[in-house]
Amino acid sequence: QVQLVESGGGLAQAGGSLRVSCAASGTIFAINVMGWYRQAPGKQRELVATIDSGSGITKYGDSVKGRFTISRDVANNMIYLQMNSLKPEDTAVYYCNLKHPAEPPPNDYWAQGTQVTVSS
Repeated sequence: QVQLVESGGGLAQAGGSLRVSCAASGTIFAINVMGWYRQAPGKQRELVATIDSGSGITKYGDSVKGRFTISRDVANNMIYLQMNSLKPEDTAVYYCNLKHPAEPPPNDYWAQGTQVTVSS
């Protein structure tokens, strides 16, 4: 089992910055992908950013490219999402996720979500 605990988030003004963090604990396999997804009211959950544990390769959703940066502390099983140039449309609940792509199910874990609100 894997537990994910988020911190950070909150309220920011448009153009401002926020950072969210996620700590993973439990049985974490070396091959994993951690990342952030978000869900705004009335919308589907969407990719924000992911980072591969081994290669460090990152992937970003189109709407956040150039503004958000995902980073990882592999030794401590933590990831961070630095959000700059925030826009009101970034308002959503942000969910930390960990996947074990080389393992059979259950291999997909979610945190409880943290609210990010951007005011105009």
